[in-house]
Amino acid sequence: MNSGEIGDLTARILYEDNHLIVVNKLCGEPVQGDSSGDTPLLEIVREYIRIRDRKPGNVFLGLPHRLDRPTSGIVIMAKTDKALSRMGQVLKGRDIRKFYWAVVDRMPPAKDGELEHFLWKDRKLNKSFAVSPEAAASKGAKAARMRYHVAAASDRYYLLEIELLTGRHHQIRAQLAEIGCHIKGDLKYGAGRSNPDGGIHLHARRIEFIHPVRRTPVEITADPPHDPLWDYFLHII
Repeated sequence: MNSGEIGDLTARILYEDNHLIVVNKLCGEPVQGDSSGDTPLLEIVREYIRIRDRKPGNVFLGLPHRLDRPTSGIVIMAKTDKALSRMGQVLKGRDIRKFYWAVVDRMPPAKDGELEHFLWKDRKLNKSFAVSPEAAASKGAKAARMRYHVAAASDRYYLLEIELLTGRHHQIRAQLAEIGCHIKGDLKYGAGRSNPDGGIHLHARRIEFIHPVRRTPVEITADPPHDPLWDYFLHII
């Protein structure tokens, strides 16, 4: 890791203490290793800490949650085993709120709403589908709930502010596709064309939680990547 790469990552660190480090993930950046062989964000941050803090050995860094590769935004990493275990419990419980921004190609049925579906994950396709309540039990589908608010619009797209109420595989992407709203660039879930960078216009914007060790409130906000559409929406709201 050279000085330029260190500087770039420093600018993307949103929060850090002795227990946690929170980074603004780029579109297309894998959080963990995958078949592409691309260096994952977890390893980049681990190497960053090792160099910055001049640590002679391996650096512990755990991942209590994940973010889809084409999605950008907040990723929380744990710097100790205790923080990893406790942050995992926070993410499963009620001491956390997660908010996303999504740019979609159609106006939802209402400006504000709550969506509830049963989602079934097709492991071969790595894709989730909404199924009927009657079919949910036999397929092993899980209830998925989220709230949304139409925050702004351009001549072709709508910016949705979303609060996740459950955490399911590809939940936002699948639920929005089910109501006919496709996230810009998300070919897998029905968008008409891809984005030049291969990412999608889905961004983990804000997170609020009770710190797993200090037991104090934490609120973190991440700006979306720079592109004309994100910059437009960021400017007008």
